[in-house]
Amino acid sequence: MAQSHDPMAEIRASFFVECEELLESLQDALSAMADGGHDQETINVVFRAIHSIKGGAGAFGLSALVAFAHRFETVMDDVRSGRTGVKPEAIRLFFQAADFLQDHVRAAREGAAEPEGAEEALRALEALTGRSSPDEDAEEFVDFQPMPISLDYVPPTACLAQARLVGFRPTTALYASGNEPFLLLRALSDLGAASVTCDLAGLPALDALAPEQSYLEWEVRLPEETRETEIREVFDFVEDVCELKIGRLNGVEDSAPRVPPARPSEQEALSAPLPLTADPLQPAPASPMETVVGRSLATPPHQEAAATVRVDLNRIDRLVNLVGELVIYQAMLAQSVAKAGLPPNSAVMTGLEAFMMLTRDIQDSVMMIRAQPVKPLFQRMARIVREASGAVGKEVRLKTEGEATEIDKTVIERLADPLTHMIRNAVDHGLEKPAKRIGAGKPAEGVITLSAQHRSGRVVIEVRDDGAGINRPKVREIAVAKGLIPPDMQLTDAEIDNLLFLPGFSTASQISNLSGRGVGMDVVKTAITALGGRIGISSVPGAGTTFSMSLPLTLAVLDGMIVTVAGETLVVPLSSIVETASLSMKDIRALGPETNVIEIRGGLVSLYDLGAELGYRPPKESYDGGIVLLTALEDGSRAALVVDAIHEQRQVVIKGLAQAYGHIPGISAATILGDGQIALILDPPDLVQTASGRTRAPEPNRLALAG
Repeated sequence: MAQSHDPMAEIRASFFVECEELLESLQDALSAMADGGHDQETINVVFRAIHSIKGGAGAFGLSALVAFAHRFETVMDDVRSGRTGVKPEAIRLFFQAADFLQDHVRAAREGAAEPEGAEEALRALEALTGRSSPDEDAEEFVDFQPMPISLDYVPPTACLAQARLVGFRPTTALYASGNEPFLLLRALSDLGAASVTCDLAGLPALDALAPEQSYLEWEVRLPEETRETEIREVFDFVEDVCELKIGRLNGVEDSAPRVPPARPSEQEALSAPLPLTADPLQPAPASPMETVVGRSLATPPHQEAAATVRVDLNRIDRLVNLVGELVIYQAMLAQSVAKAGLPPNSAVMTGLEAFMMLTRDIQDSVMMIRAQPVKPLFQRMARIVREASGAVGKEVRLKTEGEATEIDKTVIERLADPLTHMIRNAVDHGLEKPAKRIGAGKPAEGVITLSAQHRSGRVVIEVRDDGAGINRPKVREIAVAKGLIPPDMQLTDAEIDNLLFLPGFSTASQISNLSGRGVGMDVVKTAITALGGRIGISSVPGAGTTFSMSLPLTLAVLDGMIVTVAGETLVVPLSSIVETASLSMKDIRALGPETNVIEIRGGLVSLYDLGAELGYRPPKESYDGGIVLLTALEDGSRAALVVDAIHEQRQVVIKGLAQAYGHIPGISAATILGDGQIALILDPPDLVQTASGRTRAPEPNRLALAG
């Protein structure tokens, strides 16, 4: 039997998605405050985010979340009213409370227990403002600040001649959900000088009054420059339990008298719901007041915020898979038409070209839907830094760069764990204790920089610290003691650095909550490799260490160059190809007994024979007249890859190999071509990193030459 549709479940899920967005804006505002941005608007953003979460939680009866948010909100209200100053210690506690608010949201979503330590964090926060924690058995004290609300009619001439006009009428459900119109009206007044009028026309006689019913409505006039998005933000979580109308009062002066109180026969009309629209009201001839307002309320001249829609990720994944199949069948169709020998200007070829362009546009659009900025991921790392630095007694600040860099959502989700390991490693091992930093002439506060950027068709994420760098003698000593390398083995600095990625390796002398158990960097490398990425280390003694991760933009499709090598069809990512060239003997220079370089554009570039590197055949006797692909590597250098032929540029669907075969050096994935043939997708930087460079067979009694 099919399960019945539960609309409340969808609304609840939507609320938690909204919470994620509000928590993100909360973290942004707190970061701005930490950087010195103590302006009123930044503080208001913090307050409104907490208030909106509280209001929505009340609608679903999430009492623990409401209680925590209410106390946090009360403290922030003291801050925005100026009763509490913004000091470094206060900001630290704000961040801590925001972390626990996020934990409360997650616990409410998953039905888990309340997070431990939340009460202690609130008590510390309230102690900062001089407040005491509420007594559960006593009536809660309400810190009421009078706000001028006129209960009598105020002529529009006393207000702004041009203003935003907000009509607000709460329903019974608004009060039942724990929301307070007073707080909403106060939040509106924070947007600018406000004139608030309460309409008592719907209030019945005392003997007919039902306490649980809603009878009042308000009209609020705000400065004309107030944006509609700001107004709607105040009512984010109560729009479905109130009647809201937003319009403009465009320079109309009204000297008409107040509409007299409704007679019993008019009571029903006056208590009718306000229309949920910003369109001009239809004037009623019998009411001068309604006539004036009807002329003055108008639709805003343009939409101030782009419309968005939330879609289940499973639906997007299905769409991505269908687009992948479309790309494959488009390639099959193109290959079939080419075999038929139709002329290029035929109707079939013209239609096929249009179909190919349409397929490309669809694929690009779908990939844009899946792409997300790395900002939410970076914000999660800020909490990791705060908690890890507190655990080891270090002063650490996280600096982020390139937060708007977009990457496939799947990559972001699978990147969280390895990035967490790297951040904790930087705090625990990379940065020194404050006293040691001061002794070395550094600030007591260490800095970890988390950056993201696009480079050579991939996303490069770096974790940099300004610590002491890698202690290479200690790393080598530990590796020898653990039996990971022979005592007499000679290693370069880069090879010593890479020992950190060996399973079971740890430089920590004691086991702690952060390190010492031999689990960490090897897990990071495994996770990055499973994503089709690479990780590297660079370190300067006394200056710090940088971990660099190179990841694919997407795990779905890519643009590639179809080539053949020794009868095998391969795909080279187009983003890594700088140019193609034809070789001649005068361009080739010998370097050693088995390797060559080529001279191109005034520089020397290493030559790699793809057929030999992949084991398809031995190196060629001669490369005269051969074809090379000049590829860009992530460190800025270049490499020349020898191929037998270049066929075409084509969009291909990525099929992962790591899950079935593990990491294959030089190979990132595979794809299915139009004729059903399987082709390997190359990873040029990884191929060059592990390549032998053999482009000549060794000759007997031949000495190494330098060309």
